Formats: sequence, structure tokens, C-alpha cells
Amino acid sequence: MFNSFLSLVIVVHDGEEAAQLPKLLHQLYGVLRTHFSDYEFVVVNNLPGQSLDSYIMPLPNELKHQIYVLNLSSATPWNHAVVAGLDRANGDYTAIFEFEFAHQPQLLLEMMQCAHQGFDIVYLRAPRRIAGWRTGLGYRLFYWIMKHYSSLQIDELAHNTRLISRRALNSLLRLRENLRYMKAIYSIVGYRTTFIQTDVPLKPDPHSSFREKLHNSLVAITSFTTFLRTLLFWIFVFSILLLIVVIFNAVKVKMTNVDIFGIYHETVSGWPFLVVLISVFFAITCLNLFIMSIYLSNIYYEIKHRPLYLIESIKRY
Repeated sequence: MFNSFLSLVIVVHDGEEAAQLPKLLHQLYGVLRTHFSDYEFVVVNNLPGQSLDSYIMPLPNELKHQIYVLNLSSATPWNHAVVAGLDRANGDYTAIFEFEFAHQPQLLLEMMQCAHQGFDIVYLRAPRRIAGWRTGLGYRLFYWIMKHYSSLQIDELAHNTRLISRRALNSLLRLRENLRYMKAIYSIVGYRTTFIQTDVPLKPDPHSSFREKLHNSLVAITSFTTFLRTLLFWIFVFSILLLIVVIFNAVKVKMTNVDIFGIYHETVSGWPFLVVLISVFFAITCLNLFIMSIYLSNIYYEIKHRPLYLIESIKRY
């Protein structure tokens, strides 16, 4: 028996998860009632206009009394919905639990054992990631950038399911960034962290398109790494080197009628080369403006201080 108050945060993101909610609650309740002195379920309903009553009302009363439902007024990204649940978690420890681990509720006990060994954050780690070649290549590139252009310690095989101590959660909730990449935020918070190896692979999010994944990756890269700043620096260096070569070549042709490749030219020639040169610098300028626009849009999004989520109602059973 763990003499700790445990808060379980569960995000219902689509109709399929809503249908699986009673089973998940039953499985977790069977473990909690025999191993924890006190506990609560914080269910975040990220389905605006849809009630979870039809799924929760048939549950036993002793289970329903522990359920706390947050009905969001508008759909929000999964990470923001998680923050809504974390804001209202009252436990000594808080666990974010995914539906794919409904058949392994005993993982809660293993995470708590790690927590009692002095770890503040315990997460579940996948053996591999299941993804197509295009998505898999994008993931590898993304995590390579995150590893080499930031000081964050991010596990690319980490599941979203994790246990967080109260002191770590208090620190985490102080980071009210609108552009949230939770794995990076966990790393910023720090504290002693460990993982439990599972046999459940990471699967692609069926509700996220490739375009959305690309957008989220750009947000994370611009928010938590120096990659684009480094890229801009090397573009600048390359532009200067190219400019020096072009000037040297122009002077050489003017003086000797022979370019740096040993090709003879009339001094009036160079119009095609000039057009190519202008085109190259125009493309580089457009690239720089695009990268700067990403940073400016991130800054604009942050300074508006919009809430991460809006709650329509709160319900206890």
C-alpha cells in the first residue's frame, strides 16, 4: 500500500477513446483501490459539445465518486488538454496515462516504486517507433536537430505516459508557454528522471497529418533549439564567400578575359552569370525571410498570452 495521494490525468481526444474510457477506468480502479490510500481521476473531455455521462454513469458509485471531469469549451491540442488536467491535479504524485496501456494498469505500481527510490519523473519507454519511411525520416531529422542544437535531454522513444512528483509538477506548471512541446518542457524542468521499458511501440497519431507534424516540428525547433540561427549564420558565411569569389572572377575576366575556370570570355559577357547570381541571392534572401517569419510568428503567438484551454464546465459524480 502506497500512503500517497495519486492524481490520474486522462485526456479523451476522440470518440474511440471515449468508448474505451469505462474499460480504462475499471482497469486502473482495480489497482488503485488496493494499492493507494487516496486517489482521483481527472478526465479532460476534449470533445466540445459531447458529454461523457453515458460512459461514466454506468460505472460503480465508489468509482464515480473519484472522477473529476473537465469539459473543454473548444478543441485544443493534446498537450494543452494535458495541462488542463495537470492544473487541477491535487495529488502528491500525478500520472498522465494513455489509453494504449489500459491492459497494463500495473505499470502505475512500477512507476510509483521508482518514485519511492527518489525519482521525480518516471516515464514509459518504447522499444521502437512504427512509422512510414517519410515520417520516420522526419522523426530522425527532428531528433538529430534537437540533440545537436539544444542542451535538452529528450528521449525520442518516450511515451506520453509518465508519473510526476508534486514538486516537479509545481515547477512544470510555472512554464506557461503557448507553444508547448512537452518532452522539451520535461527536460527544462529537470529533476531526477528515469524510465521503465515497455513492449508497446510508439505509433503515429491518427489525428495528426504530415503537415501538422511538420508544423509542430518547426515550432519545437524554433522554440527550443539554436538550429535555425546556426543555419542563418552559415548561409551568411556562404553568401560572403560566394560574393568574394564572384568579385575575384569579375576582376580576373576584366583583366585577362579568362575566368577562374580557365574559360575565355569577352569583357562584355557575364549577363547570364549576373542573372544566375541575382537569382541565388534572391533565393537566399527569401529563405532568410521565411526563417525570420517563423521566429516572429512564435513571438507574436507568445506575447498575446492567450489561455492554453477554456473550460466550459466541471462535473463531479
